Amino acid sequence: MSKTAWERLELVRHKERPTIADYIPLIFDDFFEMHGDRLYGDDAAIYGGIGTLDGTPVTVIAQVKGRNLAENQKCNFAMPHPEGYRKALRLMRQAEKFHRPVICFIDTPGAFCGIAAEERGQGEAIARNLFEMMHLKTPIISVVLGEGGSGGALALGVCDELAMLQNAVYSVISPRGFASILWKNAAREKEAANMMRITAHDLVELGVAEHIIKEAEGGAQNDPVRTAENIANYLKQSIKKYNDYPIDLLLQNRYDKFRKIGEYAE
Repeated sequence: MSKTAWERLELVRHKERPTIADYIPLIFDDFFEMHGDRLYGDDAAIYGGIGTLDGTPVTVIAQVKGRNLAENQKCNFAMPHPEGYRKALRLMRQAEKFHRPVICFIDTPGAFCGIAAEERGQGEAIARNLFEMMHLKTPIISVVLGEGGSGGALALGVCDELAMLQNAVYSVISPRGFASILWKNAAREKEAANMMRITAHDLVELGVAEHIIKEAEGGAQNDPVRTAENIANYLKQSIKKYNDYPIDLLLQNRYDKFRKIGEYAE
């Protein structure tokens, strides 16, 4: 029987679910991590660097989740600060210079909304990424590993193709935030999740995502290696396809992909 959105949300929040720290060595070779935004500092919620995938050099940018309290405190519970998004953009610009494909891994409840982040330009940093990614002259592939929350996810989600793991969710706001605003009752989070259409199948049907990557039965935590193989196989095929596109066509298709989101007919 198909899982509900709430059941999938519980799976992606499972404490043993693989994170980007598990996937990087399983998918990429010769990975070299890079730090800092050259403006303020380094943000542990965004992990970035250069590696090879089946012999092809790629730039990898990912949001980081932890498995325990100490790890989550280090990466701010996967909620990036503006310097994280600026680090990501720095690495994307470098990738464009050398025409390396960019691979983004999305796994965040949302961007950090603290006072310090706002003072350092959180909104501008996210908006700048959206603007520049739309014009970046190299292929961009994004994969939602678990949670894709609001603008914090979209700042790595402007791409030529968006894939989601089978149990991943992607939404404009968290179900808890939805319930808090709509009903003034955060306890109705489960009800909200099941009506928001946030699953991978929903997003493909709505034309927001293009591909669903299969997980192990019961969730990726039951077989991280097989899940990593599925991600790698998808990425190899996508990069090969988009590397062959002329830049003008690549950018036009990327623009068209986002222009058609939200279209409907009565």
